[in-house]
Amino acid sequence: MTILEVADVGRSFGGLRAVSDLSFTVAKGEIKGVIGPNGAGKTTLFNMIAGVTAPSTGSIALDGQRIEHLKPYQRVERGIARTFQNLQIFKDLTVLENVMVGRHARTRCDVLHAIFRSPAARREEEGIRDAAFAQLDRLGLAHRAEEKAGSLSFGECKILEIARALAAEPSLLLLDEPIAGVPHAETERVADTVRALNAEGVTVLLVEHNMRMVMRLCDSILVLNYGRKIAEGTAEAVRRDPAVLQAYLGEDDDA
Repeated sequence: MTILEVADVGRSFGGLRAVSDLSFTVAKGEIKGVIGPNGAGKTTLFNMIAGVTAPSTGSIALDGQRIEHLKPYQRVERGIARTFQNLQIFKDLTVLENVMVGRHARTRCDVLHAIFRSPAARREEEGIRDAAFAQLDRLGLAHRAEEKAGSLSFGECKILEIARALAAEPSLLLLDEPIAGVPHAETERVADTVRALNAEGVTVLLVEHNMRMVMRLCDSILVLNYGRKIAEGTAEAVRRDPAVLQAYLGEDDDA
């Protein structure tokens, strides 16, 4: 079953065509990688799916329903959550409080309930704490729950961002370079986290420059160059594709 369908999507910034006529699907339960040289359009693609940037042309559908007209928070409510290439951690909040922030899309009490600390608001806050702690426990960070997020290692912060995204109970998780800047000793922990989540049924769309991780993790890979799709398929097929070799290594077809 298809969870995400991107159809003939394009995005221009002035005279620059960042993404052109891009179409692909993500199957429910898979890990799909998106790779390409710098400037290939990967971040623009993620921003269009998450609602930060509107596509100039084409359509985006989640579970068969078009979402390109929805605001980012509405897409979170529909089931899309993301992490960021550059950490967006609240360092002065605790690890648990950071994850609780990600639960906002699943809350129902209004401002008045919160101000007057109504019984409903107190029950909901307790539920938010429990749900956030469950995600930390799921990803092996429960023992750091009450510590300031600024005390975590870089790799742990990446996992914390994943936990915060999962607090929104997404059906589709967008991971934007989850091991960028992570020390080598911690990269396997992040990779193991992604594997475990997928084994639990979480669908993942992954942008990553680490080719070793992409080739090992992903069920299928989409390759972009200058905003266009140049290849798509299994890791083995993409690895041998002449257009991919040309884009990454500057090799011609004969080579």
